[in-house]
Amino acid sequence: METKYAALRRSTEETAAVDSHAHNLVADGSAFPFLRCFSEADGADALAFVPHTLSFKRSLRDIAALYNCEASLEKVESFRRAEGLSSISSKCFQAANLSAILIDDGIEFDKMLDLEAHKEFAPTVGRILRIEKLAEKIINDESFSASSWTLDSFTEFFVTKLKSVADKIVGLKSIAAYRSGLEIDPNVSKTDAEDGLRKELSGQRPLRITNKNFIDYLFTSSLEIAVLHHLPMQIHTGFGDKDLDLRKCNPLHLRAVLEDERFSKCQIVLLHASYPFSKEASYLASVYSQVYLDFGLAIPKLSVQGMISSLKELLELAPMNKVMFSTDGYAFPETYYLGARRARDVVYRVLSAACEDGDLSIQEAIGAVEDIFRRNAMHLYKLNVANGSVSQITTIVDNSLSLSYVEKDVLFVRIVWNDASGQHRCRVIPAGRFYDIARKKGVGLTFASMGMSSFTDGPADGTNLTGVGEMRLVPDMSTLLRLPWSRDEEMVLADMQIRPGVAWEYCPRNALRKVTKVLLDEFNVTMMAGFENEFYLRKKLVSGEKELWVPYDNTPYCSTTAFDGASSILQEVYSSLKAAEIVVEQLHAEAGKGQFEVALKYVLCTLAADQLIYAREIIKSVARKHGVMATFLPKPDLNDMGSGCHVHLSLWDNDQNVFMGSSESNFYGMSKVGEKFLAGVYYHLPSVLAFTAPHPNSYNRIQPNTWSGAYLCWGKENREAPLRTACPPGVPLDLVSNFEIKSFDACANPHLGLAAIVAAGIDGLRRGLKLPEPIGKMFLIVLSTMRFGTWRNS
Repeated sequence: METKYAALRRSTEETAAVDSHAHNLVADGSAFPFLRCFSEADGADALAFVPHTLSFKRSLRDIAALYNCEASLEKVESFRRAEGLSSISSKCFQAANLSAILIDDGIEFDKMLDLEAHKEFAPTVGRILRIEKLAEKIINDESFSASSWTLDSFTEFFVTKLKSVADKIVGLKSIAAYRSGLEIDPNVSKTDAEDGLRKELSGQRPLRITNKNFIDYLFTSSLEIAVLHHLPMQIHTGFGDKDLDLRKCNPLHLRAVLEDERFSKCQIVLLHASYPFSKEASYLASVYSQVYLDFGLAIPKLSVQGMISSLKELLELAPMNKVMFSTDGYAFPETYYLGARRARDVVYRVLSAACEDGDLSIQEAIGAVEDIFRRNAMHLYKLNVANGSVSQITTIVDNSLSLSYVEKDVLFVRIVWNDASGQHRCRVIPAGRFYDIARKKGVGLTFASMGMSSFTDGPADGTNLTGVGEMRLVPDMSTLLRLPWSRDEEMVLADMQIRPGVAWEYCPRNALRKVTKVLLDEFNVTMMAGFENEFYLRKKLVSGEKELWVPYDNTPYCSTTAFDGASSILQEVYSSLKAAEIVVEQLHAEAGKGQFEVALKYVLCTLAADQLIYAREIIKSVARKHGVMATFLPKPDLNDMGSGCHVHLSLWDNDQNVFMGSSESNFYGMSKVGEKFLAGVYYHLPSVLAFTAPHPNSYNRIQPNTWSGAYLCWGKENREAPLRTACPPGVPLDLVSNFEIKSFDACANPHLGLAAIVAAGIDGLRRGLKLPEPIGKMFLIVLSTMRFGTWRNS
């Protein structure tokens, strides 16, 4: 089973996680006892029993293994003292693999570090504001006397304070469960709330708010602000320390709040898996659109079976795009490590079991990992983690302000699509309007936009895509990216819909999704793709009154001099791609004058097409920033080499490469599935070219002796063939791991190009097509001495 789910295991272990709920660390020498790392227990008497819990024994071994020391409390504490906070924090956070942490700083510890200090250990740090703590800070302010407060004056001060920090936080949090319970009355009267405030003020300072009427009023007022500013509200639910009454912490008590129309758009996060009320939380998330779930604290504080059971209960009904990881780390860096380590293991166990039961496919489970550990939190808290920043875009509407309020460093969002001629196009929306309206409803676009040619911004002759009719560009928020080269902008890829939730038949992204679903449903196979981006860099030369774009250099293939000359550009390209989570495998100078190649790691083909669009945007924009032009045109100079977009393709059944042959099935290194699929592509290749090489300029590139695939043939490691099977390092010499299509260039829409390839491969699988014998180098030497047109049968 472990081998079967190796890809799922790898995904759970390697995904850089967003820690959606945690607390501050403490400095060396804090009086906060290290035993609290393992339990919610407080006080010497209760802590004395902690070493006898399952969680303690397991967690101590986990920490000792990380520190490579003896698994005893004494040895671990001795190691901590010897290493110091900075060293152990680096170890723990590196092992936890957290790309961001969102910190509720409303709980106070002895010698607590401020938020800024945590940036030493995590790329991105965001703040969660605890509303009860803010209220207590206001009331306990010594510059105000208790008798001076009225409910109206407090509310005005509290709301003003909340609004002043709304663009500096990523969410709110309430611990009403600890004070008066979750049976909150959203319609508590001002009279009752005023009476509650007076009772609070009659106590000794510093006061701790406990009056139910006042807390209900405070909670409701905060939710109203959360709605206006699009801030999620985290709510403590379920277990905690002995300060709470567990009977009042069942999230079902929140029904009155959830049924209130005023808060139907407020995103409410139930913390701690609501344990032991996990089933109840799952139910609420399944029937209320505004309810989300976070399982921190339950993992890692419960036993292994308890953690598995709790997560399973959350997923019984709750949508997977509503469930989030957090460590609930606090005081000690080890708590972050333990939360992340155990969460990865438990998520793997639960999702692999779901695959065994038939609830999920492995690819769906891998997608769920990305959702749970990263994507859900990024969307909910509007994070731009890839660029090391927390970006909160909000819209405020009140009596004095009716326009969108946008964080000063985010002005525009580009909604990007790639048309049938491979042109990158975008509609640019002011960020406030985007997050208020366009994010969900999209923007209108004429049908003609997909019928335009690369020659003119008008429908191509004979197309039925004219200026009559309109579809919607609906942003796919999973692709949202802060522009690395223009930090005040974001971009997002769009799906084309004819009406809400219904794809337009000409949507390229949906076309690829449809054919890959057929491939998976009929043959239990997915296709991976990795693109090689070839492009030219041109620099501007002013000669008199003329401006010319000339080659960046005149160096040969793989020249070190060429790379040196362009290293500053390529370094920024690489960093920007990395920030966009696009993995670069190789970079080098190509054979043309000023030509370079950036090869991307293979990923699921639908993701590969998305990433290709972003990669081109990044390369072109970074080049422009450096005063040069990057062009992906197949043949920008008829006297120089062409630029392709070669794509490497392989077929996978779960974690097994089923394109590769075996001892039982080996046709020139391919499996039977691989041969049939490639045969379909081979027989349909002239038709596939309409999608992968759609421009007349494409055929200026596809010429003999240029390694561009100018012959209708296939061969093993034959770079003149349009279809080349490959045996990269590490693969046995009698096998091949993938095939390369050389007749693919940047004029192609990558989604349509890959969709055509998949469709051809499906036909080969359905009909059981056979490949002809491969063409070797000896025959091509003969061909290379002859003058052929663009295409000849071999």
